Amino acid sequence: MKLRVFNASGELVGPVDVARVVRSDAEWKARLTPSQFEIARGKGTERPFCGTLLDNKREGIYSCICCGLPLFASSGKFNSGTGWPSFFQPVAAENVITHEDRAYGMVRTEILCARCNCHLGHVFEDGPRPTGLRYCVNSDSLAFTDAADVVKLADAAAV
Repeated sequence: MKLRVFNASGELVGPVDVARVVRSDAEWKARLTPSQFEIARGKGTERPFCGTLLDNKREGIYSCICCGLPLFASSGKFNSGTGWPSFFQPVAAENVITHEDRAYGMVRTEILCARCNCHLGHVFEDGPRPTGLRYCVNSDSLAFTDAADVVKLADAAAV
């Protein structure tokens, strides 16, 4: 698959060929906290206004908690008032995929990490300009890296 990743200089490059990340539930459970596993692999939802990244105002990159793929940038984050970290766009369109979610008697658009299928949350069409979208994401599905440390996100595929 072709996705965008960071190189050793901290630049978002690509799309480059990257391998899909596939692990068993036992392997994911060994890598994630119980809450992260329930949300990221079990398609759960954290309680509103409780996520650790909701009020994060630092500059940086939000990556997949499961595979480290860069998903969102602080420059795309906004306060939606919904109780979950919200973004008006992903860091790269190809890094986030969507799936129709018909759970709980609703029809919603689920968002997932394109590399490992980590459940991130849902996208809605009530966001701000310029996209009009609101990517509503669970904190437990994300890892945050400060802008000064983005070089630590370098992916071997970007060599």
